[in-house]
Amino acid sequence: MRIALRLLACLAVLAAPVPGIAREITVFAAASLRGALDEVAAGFPQPVVLSYAASSALARQIAAGAPADVFVSANPDWMDRVATNLVARQDLLTNRLVIVGEAGADPIEVTDLPGRLGNGRLAMALVDAVPAGIYGRAALASLGVWDAVEDRVAQADNVRAALALVALGATPFGVVYSTDAAADLRVAVVAEFPAGAHPPISYPAAALTDAGLPFFEHLQDEAAAEIFARHGFGLARN
Repeated sequence: MRIALRLLACLAVLAAPVPGIAREITVFAAASLRGALDEVAAGFPQPVVLSYAASSALARQIAAGAPADVFVSANPDWMDRVATNLVARQDLLTNRLVIVGEAGADPIEVTDLPGRLGNGRLAMALVDAVPAGIYGRAALASLGVWDAVEDRVAQADNVRAALALVALGATPFGVVYSTDAAADLRVAVVAEFPAGAHPPISYPAAALTDAGLPFFEHLQDEAAAEIFARHGFGLARN
């Protein structure tokens, strides 16, 4: 009996929080934030675990009970899917949509894309689920191009995976955010979509737990704003 009690006491000590050691903050974030958010997290006084994926995949994980403290989505719709779990929410960033080709490629007109593809394919994030893909399909449809390229789209799990297809030469063109294009020297922007061609691109951020509130607030401070701006993101005006 005494041995059992001693074992229980030891387990209780091991499970207790250690004074002076801060709890890790788990952040689920859209794949397009990789790089910029790494820098922002590096300036936070607590350890931060960053999990990047498509906003759709992350929202489904959160809805299924995944233990995240903060969620940054690449569109409001996927944030709405987890609205019942939110402690606080704020529109954080904006972005622009572009077409990329290999580094050094000449500019093209979006309407010329079907002919310029030739036998190649157009890299895009999943057009029915991932924000970059949803925005991209809407933009191509509004410009009368979608029907001509739909059968030649190479869909990827997230926008950074779509970017990689172009960077590695697997596809001649891809639809990504301007911030993604700036993050890889192997690609170049060959066309920009007019802002009115698709719904406004908005990145809402939310604290999902009370423990996540300090990092949620950190995302909105001046130092974070400078980092996001340097990586090409616009700042949401609320």
